Amino acid sequence: MTSGTTQTQDEYVVDSAALDTLFLEARTANTFSDEPVTEEQMRAIYDLTKMGPTSMNIQPMRITWVRSGEARERLVKHMAEGNKDKTASAPLVAVLSFDTEWHEGFPTFFPHAAERKAMFDGNEELRTVMGNNNAHMQAAYFIMAVRSVGLAAGPMGAFDAAGIDAEFHAGTTQRTFQVVNIGKPGENPWFDRLPRYDYDAVTVTV
Repeated sequence: MTSGTTQTQDEYVVDSAALDTLFLEARTANTFSDEPVTEEQMRAIYDLTKMGPTSMNIQPMRITWVRSGEARERLVKHMAEGNKDKTASAPLVAVLSFDTEWHEGFPTFFPHAAERKAMFDGNEELRTVMGNNNAHMQAAYFIMAVRSVGLAAGPMGAFDAAGIDAEFHAGTTQRTFQVVNIGKPGENPWFDRLPRYDYDAVTVTV
């Protein structure tokens, strides 16, 4: 494994500043400043996120923005102990979930073949698998979108998902799968970067 950056700069069609912002210098933030995240930034993040591909354009991911102190307290109590301070201090937190009834949107997201909704009626298991898989793909685009507006993201998976759903998604068909802290990095925000696998260690050409 290596912790160095790629040696293939000549192959990229975006400039080095964009590569640094999105990949090479981007890090998961563990502390945040007090600078607020604006409504305009939140909308810009979503406008980029929604352009990522999903199977049949199903777009199952849903975002619950947690900003107020009251809502923050309700969320923090469901986070793992090591994540509570991070979530409490971030100026904005996004609870990412997926809609298990995403197929109801076929007339909107797949209008040229809306009748395909019938393929998923009564098949909750298939809808859950597809919703979960595609929402995770959208979450990756979400993190890149956060970085694109000059903010840092701190995605986390250590929390009580059922508890969060009871707090924020009661009476809905949404299921939480990730929590992302968002904001400008604060004091000592980074851990040391850990090694990444080399190309030859994890790829094969057939």
